[in-house]
Amino acid sequence: MNQYEIFNETDKNLSLEIKKIYELLEFTLKREKLENVEFNVIFVDSNTIHEINRTYRHVDRVTDVISFALEDCKTIELDHRLLGDIYICIEKAEEQAKEYGHSFLRELSFLTIHGLLHLLGYDHMTEEDEKIMFQKQEDILNEFGVRREK
Repeated sequence: MNQYEIFNETDKNLSLEIKKIYELLEFTLKREKLENVEFNVIFVDSNTIHEINRTYRHVDRVTDVISFALEDCKTIELDHRLLGDIYICIEKAEEQAKEYGHSFLRELSFLTIHGLLHLLGYDHMTEEDEKIMFQKQEDILNEFGVRREK
């Protein structure tokens, strides 16, 4: 059984978006045939993600999403996959939605799937890896029905 939670640590009312993100995650887990995984999605403000980025990545700036993949730590042995946590900056998501000309929900969906794929071991450090990861993101979002607006 999959276990995942979405936490809103901001003052913004995200109840409608959270409902859709739960549906997106359920769709994605079924699509990817993932069973027995555990992870969290945490919505935070720009100050919080800036501090997380500075403390854990030594990058002194606000970012949109940070994933902490626990499977990278091979000393943890459980009867399920403890994937980790995905932190998403709500203000950055709002800015990027406007910048890219699509909805806030589409941007939150993109960042959630991007973070989840990082927890699953996908990366975009090389051009080839980026192509694979970004295609998978687009496939999931398109199949779920959260397409880029034109």
